[in-house]
Amino acid sequence: MTDDPKDWEVATRLVRGGTARSPIGEIAEALYLTQSFVYDTAESADARFAGTDPGFIYTRYGNPTVQMFEHRLALVEGAEGCRATASGMAAIHLALTGLLRAGDHVVAGKALFGSCRWILNTWAPRFGIETSFVDAGDTAAWQAATRPNTKVFMIESPANPLLEITDIAAVSAFAREVGAKVVVDNVFATPIFQKPLQLGADLVVYSATKHIDGQGRVLGGAVLGQNALLDEAFRDFIRHTGPALSPFNAWVLLNGLVTLDLRVRAASATAASLADRIAAHRKVKQVRYPSRADHPQHEVARRQMTGGGSLIAFDLGTREAAFNFLNSLAVVDISNNLGDARSMATHPTTTTHRSMTEEQRLEIGLTPGWVRLSVGLEGAGDLARDIETALDKA
Repeated sequence: MTDDPKDWEVATRLVRGGTARSPIGEIAEALYLTQSFVYDTAESADARFAGTDPGFIYTRYGNPTVQMFEHRLALVEGAEGCRATASGMAAIHLALTGLLRAGDHVVAGKALFGSCRWILNTWAPRFGIETSFVDAGDTAAWQAATRPNTKVFMIESPANPLLEITDIAAVSAFAREVGAKVVVDNVFATPIFQKPLQLGADLVVYSATKHIDGQGRVLGGAVLGQNALLDEAFRDFIRHTGPALSPFNAWVLLNGLVTLDLRVRAASATAASLADRIAAHRKVKQVRYPSRADHPQHEVARRQMTGGGSLIAFDLGTREAAFNFLNSLAVVDISNNLGDARSMATHPTTTTHRSMTEEQRLEIGLTPGWVRLSVGLEGAGDLARDIETALDKA
């Protein structure tokens, strides 16, 4: 076995990457529940704060357990570095805040998670930052919206909730020409099925709350990219504003990574079969799943994703039909979360994307009949029966 973790297979990276054992020699990763650290001498403290001694100072700045999570996720992603945060939205906020200044311009896909739209629509303008929203599946639209002061292209692919796909490589190539950074929210694809950095993106953002934990336990987020960019854009912001991930949550997420590959592949296999069965049901108007040939950006998805993922979106025509479906489920839970071992269904119009105006929702095709289904690890037969029974009652 090679000594370089970068040469390990993904499964080995997920189990062993980033592990730093204490002198005790524990088999499981150590949980360092500490706020601060002590120094042997005053000179040692001086060296830590001066940056000449790389040891830890304060858990808001860094922590051994959090660092293990950062190193493991970076290894899986193929990134130089990772900065962990308290939640996925903290990671989005960090990525944008670190890259943008007053007077800058952002180009983003219209189909963004509701809280991401709030940041760009409501928060950023308070600080003199403007955003142009485009049809994310139209590469030419990204170029047409670019201005001389465009600094960031914000991509969510597949996008929440209708799984719109952006050509990450094409947008990244254009961004390099104009000197802008590309930030990709890779939550739906996970690092198992899509590698945005290899496609030319500058930063990858995760809500680790989703598939990385995958068992409904803790919140967490991460921003990944080259260390030079991470230090330049985020080092001082992290130190002075405190979006730190708790050591306990980092420990839980470390253990979540161990089974990430197995869970994501199993859920995706079930999702692919369920998408076909849902599409065949008479009550369903339309289905979105990246691996299906009828997905509007299927060819792009086929080029940049190695699997369809665990999310399915389908249109039942009306809010009443969507609610009837949700209320008839016996195995699948109604929840706004996703990427869990438990299958979950939600009505985006009234939950995750409620903060968007009706006009904004209609711009991305989100009408009241759409349901978003996150497929978990239950038996495929049980899920199929539950969903088809609920569809009959929609």
